[in-house]
Amino acid sequence: MNKDISTKKLVDTIVEGIRNRKGQRIVAIDLKKIPEAPVEVMVIAEGTSNTHVSAIADEVDDYVRTTTHVHPLAMVGQEVAEWIAMDYGTVFVHIMQREPRAFYDIEHLWADGKIKEYGEE
Repeated sequence: MNKDISTKKLVDTIVEGIRNRKGQRIVAIDLKKIPEAPVEVMVIAEGTSNTHVSAIADEVDDYVRTTTHVHPLAMVGQEVAEWIAMDYGTVFVHIMQREPRAFYDIEHLWADGKIKEYGEE
C-alpha cells in the first residue's frame, strides 16, 4: 500500500467506489484495538447478484487505483462472484451477496470492533 495514503482515506475511497455501483448495506469495522485482528479495518458491502457483486468489485479496484494509486495486494472470488474479497494491506474489502453475508455474518465475528454503518445515498 502507498504509505502516503491514510487508512481513513483508503476506507473513504473504497466506500465511494462501492456507492458508485449502488452497493448496499455498507459497513466498516474498525479493528485497530484488537491485537489479533488481521487488518485495521474491514469494509463489507452487499450486491444483489453475481453481476452486481462483480461490478462493485471492479469499480472499487478502478476507483481506488485512479483516486489514490493504491492497488489491491490480492483479489479473490471473481469467478463465482458470490463473495469477492480484496486485500489492501491495512483494509480488507468483502463484497457479498445477501445469502453468504448472512451465513458468514462477519460483522458478528468482529463485533468487538467499532462498527460504522453507511446509510444509503
